[in-house]
Amino acid sequence: MPAGVSWPRYLRMLGASILSMFAGAQVVHQYYRPDLTIPEVPPKPGELRTELLGLKAKESVSET
Repeated sequence: MPAGVSWPRYLRMLGASILSMFAGAQVVHQYYRPDLTIPEVPPKPGELRTELLGLKAKESVSET
């Protein structure tokens, strides 16, 4: 085993690690409360805040 640890101790540590990872993910999910709704109509170009508006401005300047 890695670092000379017995199988039972290794499995306990693995289980504790996985459980703490799941618990942490659940806490973050409950804290931030993601918006899981699906809009019926797709947004128009430019309405999404995730679009890189600065990139579009650079492309339009480089085209002219």
